[in-house]
Amino acid sequence: MTKSEIIEKLLAGNIACAARFITKIENRDDSVADILKEIFPYTGKAHIIGVTGSPGVGKSSLVYEIIKNFRRVGKDVGIIAVDPTSPFTGGAVLGDRLRMEKNDFDPKIFIRSMATRGKLGGLSAATWEAVNVMDAMGKDVIIVETVGVGQNEVDILEIAHTTLLVLAPGLGDEIQAIKSGIIEIGTIFVVNKCDREGAENTAQDIQHMLSLCPIKSGWIPEVLKTSVLNAEGIAALMEIIEKHRQYLEKEDLCGGNKYTEGQFMALIKEKIAERLINNGGREEIKELVEKIRKREIDPYTAVDLVLSKRKWEKRS
Repeated sequence: MTKSEIIEKLLAGNIACAARFITKIENRDDSVADILKEIFPYTGKAHIIGVTGSPGVGKSSLVYEIIKNFRRVGKDVGIIAVDPTSPFTGGAVLGDRLRMEKNDFDPKIFIRSMATRGKLGGLSAATWEAVNVMDAMGKDVIIVETVGVGQNEVDILEIAHTTLLVLAPGLGDEIQAIKSGIIEIGTIFVVNKCDREGAENTAQDIQHMLSLCPIKSGWIPEVLKTSVLNAEGIAALMEIIEKHRQYLEKEDLCGGNKYTEGQFMALIKEKIAERLINNGGREEIKELVEKIRKREIDPYTAVDLVLSKRKWEKRS
């Protein structure tokens, strides 16, 4: 398939073509950059929603309910589910087909699983590009579900317009939320599985913690309880998501500002690292790593030497 044919199919919303192209993105195929450049002017229209939280809080089940509600109002939906990496294949452990079963293969829903491939932060290194592909395909809403949030896995804040931090009673999530970096990433705090004992206390604890945090923008984070079992709170959640989208639109924050900056900076870091390694030579990199292992040079000096393009020799 030629470059122009791929671009044409992507812009027409062809899921099969998009799936193959995202695989090339994940494999860092050299041919993808030119196509990404061509489709970029067609991006910036989708509402990007991040869904993150500890494993076991019901993120995937909640995403399924959100998808159903968006489809009821005629929205085209793209979903990027970032899963742990298989130690055997390097691919996503769960895979998108397990999630697709519930959606009856709706042609207006495109679900793609992506492996973290060792990337910290709860996202895949190729997530930015996959979001742009779905955006160019004409998806109204793109949901990015992270692999599971920890103390440092807050990258979703840089890619999503609206971030749902999902918690559950009885898992100690209110303590997890106190930790630096976690409480700041939530646009909406969702206490899921609210049919369980302790849900009200968890919601109150989160509300109290939020009251102690300075407001950094005009949006005040909201806390609500949901239950996928009986659809409790789902309608209210959809209303708040729409409320935040309207706020972003009013403040001219959709498709730009820090989200554009985050993508730009991520690409710069990737390209700089790639060029430094390629220009230095992989064999020389291995030599330097061996020197670090033998304590002949420290890693900080080694990095300085790489950046300054000096010979990798031990300083006297």
